[in-house]
Amino acid sequence: MTIRVLLADDQALLRATFRILIDSVEDLTVVAEAADGQEAVDLSAEHRPDVVIMDIRMPHLDGVAATAAICARPELAGTHILVLTTFENDENVAKALRAGASGFLGKGVSPEILLAGIRTVAAGEALLSPTATQALITRFLATPDTDGFLALPDAVKALTDREREVVALAAHGRSNIEIADKLVVSPLTVRSHIHRAMTKLNARDRAQLVVIAYQSGLVKPHPHG
Repeated sequence: MTIRVLLADDQALLRATFRILIDSVEDLTVVAEAADGQEAVDLSAEHRPDVVIMDIRMPHLDGVAATAAICARPELAGTHILVLTTFENDENVAKALRAGASGFLGKGVSPEILLAGIRTVAAGEALLSPTATQALITRFLATPDTDGFLALPDAVKALTDREREVVALAAHGRSNIEIADKLVVSPLTVRSHIHRAMTKLNARDRAQLVVIAYQSGLVKPHPHG
């Protein structure tokens, strides 16, 4: 199945470069380009892409607001946002993750990493660089969510003990296979726990589950990064 991508960046040259790269592989295709955040929202509604590559800093409507607008639409539940940023530890990236972005990459990544990132996000997995994520969590995410995007601590009480355990390990950056090894269960069992937790917490994907885990207090940041 071909993964349909929408490019949202105010730099036409960058969009053209990304389009050439993405269209050069068989399983990805660019369906639309947006030069600002509002256009990204409108074109997402029109084309319903699998992945939106979203720049943070854009005119009219920035990437954070555009991400929130897209993720708030039930008909776009299957659209995942991949944020591209020059500053991986930017507070705006944390806001985008709170708003529902599935992950982020620095603009200086290699073509291979970008393509792999698109595929990862399209599959509903989180794309969170461990180093950058830890910095984000320490500085911005491990605080009460005042924007109303994510679940309150009470919602975490609906999780079973095993679901909490699995979510906590996922929040620390463990893969399903690593979690399965630690808990001596199958990766399929871990995946089931993750999906049940996502449903209970109304998380769009694994990235939002991680953010909820920290903001609800279920998981505490490591004190030394």
